[in-house]
Parts: sequence; structure tokens; C-alpha cells
Amino acid sequence: MSGRFVRSSKYRHVFGRSTRKEQCYDNLRISRNAWDTNLVKVNPKHLAVNWEAGGGGAFAVIPLEERGKLPERIPLFRGHTAVVLDTDWNPFNDDLISSGSDDGKVFLWRVPDNFTVRPDLDADDIQDIAPVGKLSGHSKKVGHVLFNPAAENVLATASGDYTVKIWDIEAGAPKLTLNVGDIVQSQSWSANGSLLVTTSRDKKLRIWDVRQERPAHETAGHSGAKNSRAVWLGERDRIATTGFSKMSDRQLALWDIRAVREPINGFKTLDSISGVCMPFWDDSNSMLYLAGRGDGNIRYFEIENDKFEFLSEYKSADPQRGVAFMPKRGINMHDNEIARAFKTVNDGYIEPVSFIVPRRSETFQEDIYPPTVGLTPAMGPSEWFGGKEAIPPKISMESLFDGNGLEEIEGVQEKPTGSIDAPAPKPAEPEVKKPEPVAPKAAPAPEPTPEPTRVSRPAPSMKEQGGAMSAMVNKFADDEEATPADDEDSSFDEVPKPVERATRSPVIVEPSSPRVSSPLRPKEVETKPQPAAAPAPIQTPVPTSPASETSVPTATVSKEIEEIKNLIAEQTKIIATQAEQMQTLTAEIEALKTKLN
Repeated sequence: MSGRFVRSSKYRHVFGRSTRKEQCYDNLRISRNAWDTNLVKVNPKHLAVNWEAGGGGAFAVIPLEERGKLPERIPLFRGHTAVVLDTDWNPFNDDLISSGSDDGKVFLWRVPDNFTVRPDLDADDIQDIAPVGKLSGHSKKVGHVLFNPAAENVLATASGDYTVKIWDIEAGAPKLTLNVGDIVQSQSWSANGSLLVTTSRDKKLRIWDVRQERPAHETAGHSGAKNSRAVWLGERDRIATTGFSKMSDRQLALWDIRAVREPINGFKTLDSISGVCMPFWDDSNSMLYLAGRGDGNIRYFEIENDKFEFLSEYKSADPQRGVAFMPKRGINMHDNEIARAFKTVNDGYIEPVSFIVPRRSETFQEDIYPPTVGLTPAMGPSEWFGGKEAIPPKISMESLFDGNGLEEIEGVQEKPTGSIDAPAPKPAEPEVKKPEPVAPKAAPAPEPTPEPTRVSRPAPSMKEQGGAMSAMVNKFADDEEATPADDEDSSFDEVPKPVERATRSPVIVEPSSPRVSSPLRPKEVETKPQPAAAPAPIQTPVPTSPASETSVPTATVSKEIEEIKNLIAEQTKIIATQAEQMQTLTAEIEALKTKLN
């Protein structure tokens, strides 16, 4: 044990606690459809389960307090003409739910007041629940439905017609369409509801600026043949994905949305189990839960310094096909519960699993229960479609602990996910020294070069870079032509005229409509500061003393020329890199054309 370092964490000893069989939800007929969804969805009031039903499609809604064995006949939410593939609860109304089906329809449902799965009626008199709204627009099966986490009544649906449609539920019509080009395997919204990440069968990870209806970034994801999943890490500018390698090993990856060409620290191998990993993110505790589809384990990580720090694993001999996690406002804080999962077991019952922080204190634990999202949306659908971005207001977990209900608090909203064009953080690069001034300046100092993290600008083309290099060389080339080559005592007695440089003014990014860069432009090149494009100090005539007008030391001139050579070499490397990337993109385009033919 000598010299061993143990990482400090509040959640290092978190453990999963199972539930006795009589306290589970038993006698269910969970759908056996092979479509890759979570099968169950939960909120603080209800549990939704995709149902194995004849004569069309249906799903069941079970009030959370009605545990134990369910009757043979319960009221179902029935209306689809084919099997239900996915459901999602409205984040701002615990009684509203949407469903997508193999029949290509999207239905909206409202849970009736005082709803129960044990009505005091004969089995033949039990009435099923009908939908309150129908959304038609997809031509094939709807495999995924997902409400916007910030805007009210905005819904994303992914279909077998290779599109994702964004619906205004109040208008009952799709307002936006994202052409993915292949089957969508998973989708996840950013916390402010402006961006959407998708994984698809073509093994591409795409980040969509939804209101512009095109991908802001597109890159190769997990290379394995099986499905991959993606989850947005709350209010961070990070995305976690799970998938498979070419050797069918399960993988985990973390991505920076501003530089998605490669995952941060590469792909992390988990194990060689064949089941898909279902990721769930807890934004309050910065923890990621991975539930294996087909095995009974749930492992969990803490993300720190852009690394997945493994905490522990809940192990069970009962395999799961579907898992859902409770929203934060529905957990039991009096037991120091920080998360609660609902897992299917043998397609017959659902078992709650509580994740507990082992503490003895009976008072409110402020450090593990920060404010969380409540039931108030940040905006309405018209504002969202108009371009607004905002984080929903937070509620105090302490007010829930004390039994005072939902109390909104001010000033806790973090900054929404920034523009995806902002440069990505990267290792510090050697600083290029600027040429030293020839003489003391009497004029005010020129404005400093803008920091790349504050100004979003397009990557310079090769033509522009060549022009910038020519301008740097011409700065001194003019004087060399006017002076004989063998004259070593030449000086810069006359102040040269300012050189006209091929610079570009900074692009001002309007907050209401952030610019989206081309998905074909690698982000690493976009965000790298270009030394030649930085504005040079303005040369102005300044009064000089007779001593300063005599001559300039030869060493100073040599040093400046050496710096120019370094800049030219740097630009040459960049141009070569861009040429290689253009060749790679050309090869990919040719490969796609070959596939299409």
C-alpha cells in the first residue's frame, strides 16, 4: 500500500440497493420487439412500459405507488395499429406522454386524473385510454421520440425514413426536418435545447444545429457493426457515446462538441460483452451510468478533468433489456439516494434499484443535492423556433427534503452550451515571439490580438494564407530591392509605408443566430490560431533622435528575418495538412459515390 494514491470523491462508496420482489412491479407483459430502445420511461408519478399486445400496439402506464402483482387485465394506452417502439414523458407535465410506433405515427396521451391499474371494475368493463393528439408526417416506423428539455411542447422524432422531425405540438405539425441519411440509433438534446446529437447506422456521430436543419459537425463514431448510443452531458459542452470496436469490444468515448474529429483521450474499452450499453447522465452529480442490455450490471463513472473515473458497479444475476432513470426531483433524499433506476427482469417485472451515498447524517446533504431542473420551461415553442436559447429555472432540493414542494431559486443557472464554433481547449503551443520594435514608440500601443476563444472566425483558405505569407515577406523585400546586396551597413532610416495586408475583420457572432461551420471542415484546423492572420502593429511616423536614425544592428534584422522564416514554415505545415484532409474527404466522397452506384 506504500505510495498508493486514492482519488478523493464523495461518490467513491456509492452502492446499488435492489428491491424485494413483492415491492417490484410484477405480472407485466413487456414488449419483445427487437427494436433498440429503453422499453421503459419513468417520472416522479408514473412508469411507462412498452406492452406486448395483440391487435395493434399499446403501452402501459403504472402509478409508482401501485407496486406488487398487477391484475391480468389492466387499462392500456391503445391506439397504434402496430407495435409501440418508444415513449417519452413531457419534462414539464408529469401527465403527458408521447409514443412512436411501427405504424409511422406519433401519438400524444394524457394520463387521466386518479388513474389506477386496479380499477374496481370487471375485466370486461375496463376501458383503454385513447390518444389526445396525433402527429402524422413520417412515411415509415418511428423508432425514437424525445421532448426538448428547455422548450415546452417541442418534440423530436426519428424515423425509418432517415429523417428526424421537430414538431410544434401546439400547432400539430412538423416545423423542421433533419435529413440524417440512415437509420437513427439514438438522439439526445443539449440542456438549452438548441443542439441535437444523433448516432446512426452509418457509424456517424452528428451534432445538429436544429433550427438551421443541418449538421454543424459530423465525424466517424464507433467502428463496430452493432448499435451505438449518445447522451449529452447536461449543461456541459461534452457528449458521451457507447458503442463497439471492429473486434466487438464495448467502448466508451467522450467528445468535445467544438472539436469532434476525435474523442477526448480516444476510445475506452470496457469489456467484450455483446449487449448494447445504455448511457444515462446525472448532471447534478456529474456521474454517468452505463446499463448493459442483456446483462444485469450497471456500472457508474464520475467525470473529472475530461476523464471517466470508474466508481463501482451494481451487479445482478437478472439480465435487463430496458432501463429508465428517475428525474432528480423524484428520488428519496431521506435515504441519501442520489439516483434510482428501473430495470426490466425476464420481460415479466420491473425492479427499482436505488443508488445510495453511505452517510449517517439525517439532515439535508447540500453537497450531493445541488439545485436541479423543475417543471417550468425556459420558453414556449414559438420562442424556441424563433431562435431563443435558455436553461430552465432550477428548484431547491432542500425544499423537497423539507416537504415544502417545488421552490424555484434564482441565480443558479449555468451558462448555456456555448456556440459550437468556439475554439476547443487544447495543449499550450509554443508562443511565436513578435519582432522587437526598432525604436521606442511615442504613439499609443496597438490593440492586442483578439483571443481565439472569444471570436469565431472561418478557417482561412489556402489562397488567403498564401497572401498573408506574401505580405509578411514583402514587408522586408521592398527594402532589400532598394539596397545593394553587398551593402552590409544598410539601415531603415526612412520609415516604410504601412504594408497592405490580407487581413480579415473579426466575424461578429449574433447570439440569436450562431454561425454553424461546415461539417466537412475539420474543427482542429478551424480553431487553430493563424499567426499570419493576426493584425500587425500599425506603422506610424514617430519622432526619432539622431542616434536612432543612424543604423539598425544587423542582429536585429537577422532575428526578424528568422522569425518570418518560422512563420512561413508554420504556414507550409498548415497548407500541407489541409491538402491531406482534402484528399481524405475526396476519397470518402468517391467511396460514397461507389456505394450509391
